[in-house]
Amino acid sequence: MKSTVESFLTASEEEQIINAIRSAELKTSGEIRVHLEHHTELRPLERAREVFHLLKMDNTKDENGVLIYVAVDDHLLAIIGDSGINKAVPVNFWQETIDRMLTFFKKNQFADGLVLGVKEAGHKLSTYFPWEHGDKNELSDEISVG
Repeated sequence: MKSTVESFLTASEEEQIINAIRSAELKTSGEIRVHLEHHTELRPLERAREVFHLLKMDNTKDENGVLIYVAVDDHLLAIIGDSGINKAVPVNFWQETIDRMLTFFKKNQFADGLVLGVKEAGHKLSTYFPWEHGDKNELSDEISVG
């Protein structure tokens, strides 16, 4: 059975990604989202910025949201962090994660690549934004679609 999220993810793969988000967020106060769409006219980082704002990811208490953005048909990927993250990390902070995800994507292992990206984002966030007592899940863990 295919997921309603995107035709390249099964319902089981979608659930794996959502579970990875939930698990990663147990170790950080950061918020992680995945957004998929078929196509973008923009460069992936520009479109990721737009989607970040549309999903209200820039409204978190600690400004520590992370968006993993994929334009499926265009084979484009971007990871963008909110201003709180950008103040704390080096400029190319997400590039290694993107490169590792692309290794999976090139083998058509999209779910595995997304799970890896989510796990690495959670691990990296936990260094700068560890989970705190009373932390609330501010954003949906569901995969969004454009």
